[in-house]
Amino acid sequence: MAGRSTAAELGRRLQREQELIGRRREEELEQSLAPMRVGSVPYLNIVPLTRGLEDQIVFAPPSQLAQLLREDKLDAALLSITEPLLHDGYDILDGIAVASLGEVLSVFLAHRKPLAEIDVVHCDTASLASVNLLKVLLAERGLHPEFKSLDYYHDAAHLDYVLLIGNPALDFRRAPHEHELWDLGQAWAELTNLPFVFAVWALRRGRVDDATKRLLREARDFGLDTLDYIVSTRSEYDVEFRKDYLGWHIHFHLGLDEKRGIARFIELLEKHGLGPVFEPQYVT
Repeated sequence: MAGRSTAAELGRRLQREQELIGRRREEELEQSLAPMRVGSVPYLNIVPLTRGLEDQIVFAPPSQLAQLLREDKLDAALLSITEPLLHDGYDILDGIAVASLGEVLSVFLAHRKPLAEIDVVHCDTASLASVNLLKVLLAERGLHPEFKSLDYYHDAAHLDYVLLIGNPALDFRRAPHEHELWDLGQAWAELTNLPFVFAVWALRRGRVDDATKRLLREARDFGLDTLDYIVSTRSEYDVEFRKDYLGWHIHFHLGLDEKRGIARFIELLEKHGLGPVFEPQYVT
């Protein structure tokens, strides 16, 4: 009779089985999006949503992805929530989002002077949802500054008020700086007690088939099932930061609370004259 396996042997066997399952799932996702043209933002916070599909996706900043969608060069994109809210002709894939309930870390207004004195905000030109979120949050405080483009990231350190998003925001946060950081996810939660949805899968209405929707959901499931692997193998920043950021500050579901957050965002966009806003159309 064979001897009993030790705990270490069982652990190694389980790891090998998980690796085999992971490789099989990756193989099933390969070469499967065509002929659909799909894009996504190139930030750390979306990595779990495109697991296994990376080689088939066009990566670009949110503003460029939006332009590609409008020019009929993409059929679907994981990008800012404001694209399907402020432009007609999109559906939102239900159940999937990049969202936060509280501090998000990667979307903030860096300021060297008090918020009450704000006059000009320089915004990352990639931003869409974040600049509208900032406008809403400031307007709720009775503040209406001028918004200008931030053309070069290295200028951020020398500006009094600057909006940063995504990996450049994380780079700025982790580097020496003289600014206070007003986290927009935290500010939104304090205002509404709701999550803020930063990004969704925007689908050109009538263009994306059920098979593609299924593959996008499977990629999300694969990413969340292997989140520990993603955290341990990505190269951005350090492993403890990745674990905290992807496992705590960001979440990836679009449920009732997230939809309430979107509805509240719509109300405030319209209240402060940032519409017209189109009612979101969720599809499965």
